[in-house]
Amino acid sequence: MLTVISPAKSLDMEPVTITPTAPAFQEDAVRLSKTARNLTLGGLKSLMGISDDLARLNRDRFKAFAATPADHAVKPAALAFNGDTYQGLEAKTLDDSDLAFAQDHLRILSGLYGLLRPLDAIQPYRLEMGSRLKTRRGKSLYDYWGDQIAKALNAQAEAVATDTLVNCASQEYFGAADRKALKLRVITPQFLEVKDDKPRMVSFFAKRARGAMARHLIATRATDPAAVLEFSAGGYAHDPDLSEDLKPVFVRPYPDVA
Repeated sequence: MLTVISPAKSLDMEPVTITPTAPAFQEDAVRLSKTARNLTLGGLKSLMGISDDLARLNRDRFKAFAATPADHAVKPAALAFNGDTYQGLEAKTLDDSDLAFAQDHLRILSGLYGLLRPLDAIQPYRLEMGSRLKTRRGKSLYDYWGDQIAKALNAQAEAVATDTLVNCASQEYFGAADRKALKLRVITPQFLEVKDDKPRMVSFFAKRARGAMARHLIATRATDPAAVLEFSAGGYAHDPDLSEDLKPVFVRPYPDVA
């Protein structure tokens, strides 16, 4: 199976000894960075809905973005992203064998890079997939990426002999995988917390759980969709009564401490 997850706004660019690989859409990332660097501070602030300080930071990042970056300026994607999903993934604790499996079976959706393998080299950036960045291809990043991401997922699925994709990404990011072009069966797990006898989705916990699900599928070398239902990290358990076909639901009591 393939699994997809979202990137994170927060980054940890401290160097590691792992040698990164080259992103498949590096040229597109350079092209988009050039478009973004031409925006004014006000334009970046409006595009991303960020503060003046963050607009300056990301303007500087886009200006520094290089077609062929120096080794010290990049880091493997799964180790660089540092948000809630990556706390669940815990990529820093994956061993060499895990990382090798993940390199073939895990993909990270990205507004700037399109689709990343865990060890692909990224430069510091922030560009959400939902950003309405105008390019020659259209008015948004969805327009820019078109069916490229779906076709890349199809190709990798064929390479690892699977017809199944486990979607552990947000709606914003998975929306970039053109469903008309995507030839794979998509399983989208959902994670709910039970409080006062009512199951509800809590974004913070759901993001972590998506990362933990991705790790579970890596650690178990999952090739059968049944492995998804065996997920139990963090106290979650599959609830068949709440689940639908291709939308398995996992529940747990609402944690006392986040």
